[in-house]
Amino acid sequence: MATTQKQSDQQPESDKTLAGSSRTLIYCPIIHTQADMGALKDSVMRATREKLGRPGLSRHLAAIEQVWTEIEQVLDSLSLSFDRLRLYQDGLPVCGREAEIVRELAQAGCRNHQLLERLMSQGGILMGTESGDLLVQEYQLARQSFTGRQPRAAALQVQRRALSQTLLARRDQFIARRINETLKPGETGILFLGKLHSVELYLDKDIKVIYPLHRR
Repeated sequence: MATTQKQSDQQPESDKTLAGSSRTLIYCPIIHTQADMGALKDSVMRATREKLGRPGLSRHLAAIEQVWTEIEQVLDSLSLSFDRLRLYQDGLPVCGREAEIVRELAQAGCRNHQLLERLMSQGGILMGTESGDLLVQEYQLARQSFTGRQPRAAALQVQRRALSQTLLARRDQFIARRINETLKPGETGILFLGKLHSVELYLDKDIKVIYPLHRR
């Protein structure tokens, strides 16, 4: 994914004084855990084990847990005004059941959603972030990739990759539009989003983007 060249490139990796900007977005690139995978969990784990081997899979899972520990520690170090904090989440549709979905995934052991619950308990406002229709389309494509036969023809493989990139770009546009429309002046948002996304390309120019962790 090509990184965007915006005003956010000049921001420090962490910023403990978030006041003073009209709108601020704290962008946390995330790695999904097993609990995030839902019905695809077994297929994803099997594919990862085949690629890395059992020792490699164990190291991979430990590395993911460490990433979440770092995210929690960094967010705890920030001076957040929870009464002016909005929470945006990868994979969370605009549906009216956002809090219920977060609660279910937190109970299933997802550290991302456990962190969301904690931030909500402190006053953060949970926001539906994604298009349900686009998430369904991406799930169906991922299911084909992990559980179906891989197309042998090179043209079909290229077509599937192109469809995946198109869906990702459409998701990014929707997410950015949600942030643009709902993050108010004087508020701070926290965006938990996978590393392949490029939401910055579509954000309003007055939104100051802060990366409290390394972008990569």
